[in-house]
Amino acid sequence: MAVLPANRVWRRLFLAQIVALSGTGLATVALGLLAWDLAGPQAGTVLGTALAIKMVAYVGVAPVAAAFAERLPRRRLLVGLDLVRAAMAACLPFVTEIWQVYLLIFLLQSASAAFTPTVQALIPDILTDEAAYTRALSASRLAYDLEAVASPALAAALLSVTGFHALFGGTALGFLVSAGLIAGLALPAFRAAGPRPPLGRRSLDGLHIILATPRLRALAAIDLALAAAGAMVIVNTVVIVQGRLGLNESRTALLLAINGAGSMLAALTLPRLLDRLPERRVMLTGTALLAPCLLAGLTTPTPLTLAALWFTLGLASAYAQTPAGRLLRRSAAPEDRPALFAAQFAVSHACWLLAYPLAGWGGAVLGTDAAFAMMAVIAGIAATAAMLFWHSHDPAVVEHVHAALPEGHPHLADARPGPRGHVHAHAFVIDRHHRHWPR
Repeated sequence: MAVLPANRVWRRLFLAQIVALSGTGLATVALGLLAWDLAGPQAGTVLGTALAIKMVAYVGVAPVAAAFAERLPRRRLLVGLDLVRAAMAACLPFVTEIWQVYLLIFLLQSASAAFTPTVQALIPDILTDEAAYTRALSASRLAYDLEAVASPALAAALLSVTGFHALFGGTALGFLVSAGLIAGLALPAFRAAGPRPPLGRRSLDGLHIILATPRLRALAAIDLALAAAGAMVIVNTVVIVQGRLGLNESRTALLLAINGAGSMLAALTLPRLLDRLPERRVMLTGTALLAPCLLAGLTTPTPLTLAALWFTLGLASAYAQTPAGRLLRRSAAPEDRPALFAAQFAVSHACWLLAYPLAGWGGAVLGTDAAFAMMAVIAGIAATAAMLFWHSHDPAVVEHVHAALPEGHPHLADARPGPRGHVHAHAFVIDRHHRHWPR
């Protein structure tokens, strides 16, 4: 993989991300085992519901939090959110009822719904060079993948000497260290191009950009396919491994690590791949692989075939997902990026909100084969929609007409008169001067 960006602020944020993700990875394993401890064979139902609650927090909180984030100091906001996450994680070992799990997950993930888009929108302000930003995206994807490999492996080692409740302590520690790393940073302030719009409208601006931009509509469809595949892995690994195959907790952690290894391999190759191929080809190829992989799950699994399937799903998912930040960066003006990143965060997690209950409840009621089939159908439809939305001709610079802007408006300085208004060409994004995509 290419050398990491040299920017000191980004590297400190990246280190904070790695530490927090390591703790989150321990919580992912521990949450599945906690669900099994509280509900036994119905663990898939409990875990699917808990993860659906997580998605409700993401979908409902992220756009509103982004609008508030523009009005608060970024460093203070991020540190405070890390402390809230640490407190919620520290409470999880003490739950005795399923409803307590649901409440703590909602509070913890509400803080994450504000934290993650704020950081995502901050990175383009720190790394203004396209090549450095691409390397940062791949590094971020690699961090997620290393977490998916290392955290389950660490969890498996810890489970040999302690109970799973101790894993939640590691989660809280990760958030505390992340807060400490961010506390010493000088982060760039949010720069608005003009007066801030009302809070309610600002919460919807990012969603408008997604709906009006063809490539971002395709990204929403890709997110649905990714959710279908990812939910099957996250929700039903413990059910398949411990319920269907009769293996132990360590094997559950190992299968999750193998899925992360596939994603990590893709992240290592993506920077060079994106130097040669457009994002569209890479992302749509990865998306197209998801449905066939899920259909392969209908065969009777063995530990070896399940490992191969989980690895391939991780590989395809990373190819489909990792370049998304590049699309978002070039699809919005700098002042609109926080709203766009928050809206995409909410839309992608709305897809997970649909997928998690289907994978959990569908697997519990109809069986894992039916869950594989449902997820394959969803992934196939979503992949087809993405190909239709995202035309192969997708230039950055687009010639377009302004019929509404008055004569002498600064934006029309380089425009020429046309039969339907003023005509000019530039890198086109949806913003306050461009509310619709040119035909």
